[in-house]
Amino acid sequence: MLEHAPAFSGFSVNDIAIARSFYADVLGIGVSEANGMLHLHVTGGRPVLVYPKADHQPATYTVLNFPVPDVDAAVEALAARGVQTIQYEGMNLDARGIMRGQGPTIAWFTDPAGNVLSVLQDA
Repeated sequence: MLEHAPAFSGFSVNDIAIARSFYADVLGIGVSEANGMLHLHVTGGRPVLVYPKADHQPATYTVLNFPVPDVDAAVEALAARGVQTIQYEGMNLDARGIMRGQGPTIAWFTDPAGNVLSVLQDA
Protein backbone atom coordinates (compact mmCIF):
# COMPACT_ATOMS: atom_id res chain seq x y z
CA MET A 1 0.00 0.00 0.00
CA LEU A 2 2.74 2.52 0.89
CA GLU A 3 5.67 1.03 -1.04
CA HIS A 4 5.73 4.00 -3.44
CA ALA A 5 5.03 6.75 -0.90
CA PRO A 6 8.05 9.09 -0.58
CA ALA A 7 8.33 8.85 3.21
CA PHE A 8 10.24 11.36 5.29
CA SER A 9 11.22 11.71 8.92
CA GLY A 10 10.36 14.45 11.38
CA PHE A 11 10.79 15.53 14.97
CA SER A 12 9.63 18.36 17.22
CA VAL A 13 11.37 21.36 18.77
CA ASN A 14 10.19 23.98 21.22
CA ASP A 15 11.32 27.01 19.18
CA ILE A 16 11.42 27.08 15.36
CA ALA A 17 13.52 30.26 15.12
CA ILE A 18 16.24 28.86 17.39
CA ALA A 19 16.15 25.53 15.55
CA ARG A 20 16.44 27.28 12.19
CA SER A 21 19.49 29.21 13.36
CA PHE A 22 21.16 26.09 14.78
CA TYR A 23 20.59 23.86 11.76
CA ALA A 24 21.38 26.55 9.17
CA ASP A 25 24.05 28.68 10.84
CA VAL A 26 25.79 26.23 13.16
CA LEU A 27 25.48 22.95 11.24
CA GLY A 28 25.38 24.50 7.77
CA ILE A 29 22.35 22.53 6.57
CA GLY A 30 20.02 23.98 3.96
CA VAL A 31 16.78 24.97 5.68
CA SER A 32 13.47 26.19 4.30
CA GLU A 33 10.37 27.21 6.21
CA ALA A 34 6.71 26.77 5.32
CA ASN A 35 3.57 26.82 7.43
CA GLY A 36 5.55 27.41 10.61
CA MET A 37 7.67 24.29 10.11
CA LEU A 38 11.21 23.72 8.87
CA HIS A 39 12.48 21.39 6.19
CA LEU A 40 16.10 20.35 6.61
CA HIS A 41 17.58 19.69 3.19
CA VAL A 42 20.06 16.93 3.99
CA THR A 43 22.26 15.40 1.33
CA GLY A 44 21.00 12.27 -0.38
CA GLY A 45 17.45 12.11 0.82
CA ARG A 46 14.10 13.63 1.43
CA PRO A 47 13.89 16.71 3.62
CA VAL A 48 13.54 16.17 7.35
CA LEU A 49 10.51 17.91 8.89
CA VAL A 50 11.07 19.92 12.07
CA TYR A 51 7.84 21.10 13.66
CA PRO A 52 7.00 23.20 16.70
CA LYS A 53 5.40 21.57 19.71
CA ALA A 54 4.48 23.64 22.74
CA ASP A 55 4.96 20.73 25.16
CA HIS A 56 8.05 19.42 23.35
CA GLN A 57 10.02 16.74 25.14
CA PRO A 58 13.40 15.81 23.60
CA ALA A 59 13.59 12.35 22.12
CA THR A 60 15.45 9.81 24.25
CA TYR A 61 17.12 8.37 21.15
CA THR A 62 19.10 9.69 18.19
CA VAL A 63 16.73 11.47 15.79
CA LEU A 64 19.24 12.36 13.08
CA ASN A 65 22.60 10.83 12.10
CA PHE A 66 25.18 12.57 9.93
CA PRO A 67 27.63 10.20 8.21
CA VAL A 68 31.00 11.94 7.90
CA PRO A 69 34.38 10.86 6.50
CA ASP A 70 36.21 11.82 9.72
CA VAL A 71 34.42 11.84 13.08
CA ASP A 72 37.39 13.43 14.86
CA ALA A 73 37.38 16.36 12.41
CA ALA A 74 33.59 16.70 12.68
CA VAL A 75 33.73 16.79 16.49
CA GLU A 76 36.50 19.39 16.32
CA ALA A 77 34.46 21.52 13.87
CA LEU A 78 31.34 21.22 16.05
CA ALA A 79 33.31 22.23 19.15
CA ALA A 80 34.65 25.28 17.29
CA ARG A 81 31.02 26.30 16.76
CA GLY A 82 30.12 25.81 20.41
CA VAL A 83 28.55 22.36 20.10
CA GLN A 84 29.63 19.90 22.77
CA THR A 85 29.39 16.13 22.56
CA ILE A 86 27.40 14.10 25.06
CA GLN A 87 29.43 12.12 27.59
CA TYR A 88 27.26 9.06 28.22
CA GLU A 89 28.21 7.23 31.42
CA GLY A 90 29.04 3.58 31.14
CA MET A 91 29.97 3.78 27.47
CA ASN A 92 33.40 3.42 25.94
CA LEU A 93 33.88 7.11 25.03
CA ASP A 94 37.12 9.01 24.78
CA ALA A 95 37.66 12.44 26.37
CA ARG A 96 36.05 14.12 23.34
CA GLY A 97 32.90 11.97 23.53
CA ILE A 98 33.76 9.68 20.62
CA MET A 99 32.95 5.98 20.83
CA ARG A 100 35.16 3.59 18.89
CA GLY A 101 35.20 -0.17 18.43
CA GLN A 102 31.56 -0.87 19.24
CA GLY A 103 30.02 -0.43 15.83
CA PRO A 104 30.80 2.62 13.76
CA THR A 105 32.90 5.39 15.29
CA ILE A 106 30.29 7.85 16.55
CA ALA A 107 29.76 10.94 18.71
CA TRP A 108 26.46 12.36 19.92
CA PHE A 109 25.37 15.94 20.56
CA THR A 110 22.08 17.78 21.00
CA ASP A 111 20.24 20.53 19.21
CA PRO A 112 18.97 23.51 21.28
CA ALA A 113 15.69 21.64 21.93
CA GLY A 114 17.60 18.71 23.44
CA ASN A 115 17.08 16.28 20.55
CA VAL A 116 20.00 13.86 20.14
CA LEU A 117 21.97 13.97 16.88
CA SER A 118 25.15 12.16 15.88
CA VAL A 119 28.12 12.23 13.58
CA LEU A 120 29.26 8.73 12.64
CA GLN A 121 31.98 7.33 10.48
CA ASP A 122 30.82 6.98 6.89
CA ALA A 123 31.59 3.39 5.97
